Amino acid sequence: MPPHCDTRDGPVVRAAQKALKTGNINHVLIWIPRESEKELKMIFDRTQKARKAGPYAQEVADDWFFENAIRLHRAGEGAPYTGMKPAGLSEGPVVPLAEKAIETGDPGETIAFIQKTVEEDLMRRFHHVMEKKKFDVNDVASGREYIEAFIGWVVHSHHLYMSIIEAGGHGKHHGEKRCACSGGHD
Repeated sequence: MPPHCDTRDGPVVRAAQKALKTGNINHVLIWIPRESEKELKMIFDRTQKARKAGPYAQEVADDWFFENAIRLHRAGEGAPYTGMKPAGLSEGPVVPLAEKAIETGDPGETIAFIQKTVEEDLMRRFHHVMEKKKFDVNDVASGREYIEAFIGWVVHSHHLYMSIIEAGGHGKHHGEKRCACSGGHD
């Protein structure tokens, strides 16, 4: 999955910024697994105290808080923490559409985009396998190309189906499957 939850402008940092602005840690706790709440609350308290030491200390403390919020969120996904990524990284086309759908309450644009993408990909793979199917039985190399395309079509179709019916989540978080930010960085 493209970078998202571990970026400086991602939803975890935005929630952490809101927590610091309002003094209410609950804005970011929802991104953190229950077993990590105590640790993040301690970090939040220390961050609040350090922020009072001046603008430089506030910047350092804020970054420390953001990095720990990301680290604990990623741990809840079962994913490694690899640092806070810079703002502005590409999330790909689906993440902004999916977030817009949540804001507007209308998933239509996201659904249409995904349906079109899946249909185009499946059609491309299908046409490829159908072209390779026309091999001469005495041309073993071409036959193997057909088998490679055949397996690619069938296995991809199966994985796509399984991803859909298994919710395609990126790990357990708060005892539920979730799927919006990052997980295996596919």
